[in-house]
Amino acid sequence: MSGILAVLAHPDDESFGMGGTLALYASRGSDVYLLCATGGEAGTVDPRFLQVHKTVAELRESELRCAAARLGLTGVFLLGYRDSGMRGTAHNNHPDAHIAHPVEEVAGRIVRHLRVLRPDAVLTFDPNGVYGHPDHIHVHKATVLACERSGDPTFCPECGVPYHVPALYFQVLPRRLLKLLVRIMSFFGRDPTRTGRNHNIDLTSVVANEYPTHVRIDIRPAQRAKEAALACHESQGGGNARRRVRAPFGGHELFMRSYPPVPTGWRLRRDLLDLA
Repeated sequence: MSGILAVLAHPDDESFGMGGTLALYASRGSDVYLLCATGGEAGTVDPRFLQVHKTVAELRESELRCAAARLGLTGVFLLGYRDSGMRGTAHNNHPDAHIAHPVEEVAGRIVRHLRVLRPDAVLTFDPNGVYGHPDHIHVHKATVLACERSGDPTFCPECGVPYHVPALYFQVLPRRLLKLLVRIMSFFGRDPTRTGRNHNIDLTSVVANEYPTHVRIDIRPAQRAKEAALACHESQGGGNARRRVRAPFGGHELFMRSYPPVPTGWRLRRDLLDLA
């Protein structure tokens, strides 16, 4: 049976990002796993959501478990780091913040799971972490290193039997659509440098990073599962799932293949497990 492992930063990254792809492969019988680096402690949460849960991390893990069930994930593992928050915030300086820990250390924790789960494909963020979030970028770097060193018996020898990862992918965004969105926002007097739920995402920096698309996944068969998973993340605005899923992605999720190298004459693929 095939296996897919997503390595992401926060509870809700799995649903707002590649949730359609994860749900699709799970529905096809693949074992789909998620490694989540942090507890999402820096996320903005309305106090009403904390009436049942003692902490933001407890609330967000509960939402994550709900989403994982609706996506059909085989297993979810938390790496145990603290949310570092957006760049320039006080959360960056917390001693337990994810970005305060060396990439090599984080990679070691990932390698431990790689050698146990032995996935056919690993998925993570693009080098810019989608929109420049420090935790996203840190997870990207650690995942790349982990996939490079998982087959090396000298790297983290206590982490299990070495395993060579067959394929590594980065999820990428539809830049053409986002460029159009930036122009439209500017035309109507809206600031594209202050977007998102907390107005802390700069869309102009997002579209400045160009990454190729090697695999285009049609997530329409799994769209309801993705919407249901998003609804679990109510504290993060996931309740408005239909608009959030369909508007930016248009029924497809895009990936760049980092490894194995893409050969000359590559044609756009529609399956992450097609490594020919």
